[in-house]
Amino acid sequence: MQKIVPHLWFDKEASEAAEFYMSLFENSKLVSKTLLKDTPSGTAELLTIQLAGQEFMLISAGPYFKFTPAVSFMVACSTAEEVDALWNKLIDGGTALMPLDTYDFSARFGWLEDRFGLSWQIMVASEGEIAQKIKPFLMFVGDQCGKAEHAAEFYVSLFENSKIESIMRYEEGWPPNQPGTVQQMEFMLENQCFGAMDSAYEHSFAFNEAVSLVVHCETQEEIDRYWAALSAVPEAEQCGWLKDKYGLSWQIVPTVMNEMMAAEDTAQLERVTQAFLKMKKFDIEALKQAAKG
Repeated sequence: MQKIVPHLWFDKEASEAAEFYMSLFENSKLVSKTLLKDTPSGTAELLTIQLAGQEFMLISAGPYFKFTPAVSFMVACSTAEEVDALWNKLIDGGTALMPLDTYDFSARFGWLEDRFGLSWQIMVASEGEIAQKIKPFLMFVGDQCGKAEHAAEFYVSLFENSKIESIMRYEEGWPPNQPGTVQQMEFMLENQCFGAMDSAYEHSFAFNEAVSLVVHCETQEEIDRYWAALSAVPEAEQCGWLKDKYGLSWQIVPTVMNEMMAAEDTAQLERVTQAFLKMKKFDIEALKQAAKG
């Protein structure tokens, strides 16, 4: 099981978006689809999919959060032709943030928001095998600008099989960005690749709940440890969700929930749903009792 899974919040479009994204990448499929009834959003649709072999979760749960470029997904392509083909599909109904072009850092690169508002960076990969096709990418802006490296080091300290891979820093002559802050970096968490950067330009966005990171936990002890380390905004704690000190949203979830949510027993599913809706940090034993009825 993938330890850390990106979670995407949609108003009503999760199924449509899932079908679209799966059509873009080889080795993609629908893993599961579940309807959660009587939530604060009414009936919510939760999907797990694979894109290029990587897991993503999508939910349709109301118009509460909008995607922003603070979290984007960087796609590594083998050729410029692949970049162009993917760009042409994603830009349909979307908006270019950085035009598709040649840049100092890439022979072919573009940054866009697709028709659902989700941000993608598409580029020709450096020579060598592409180990991970799609990489979550975090942009630290506003009050969080200058904290990308500190955040990455913090996350690396929490998860196993984690390390800082590379850092490219701003030099003199990149105003308003300060020399020494992160122009681009790559780090590993649980053998999964993430990217990050600082941006001192004025932006009208920041991290929010539209994109969160789900952490699958085997034990209550593990849930407790991640919760204690990551949660920094008490009012954001709900249904396994939390916000860390950088404003990034996480969901700390027991792996046993996957089996519970996939149950064909609708009464059991409704009991589990009503149980977790009352929780802040998830309690595995209480969830198991709810499942049993």
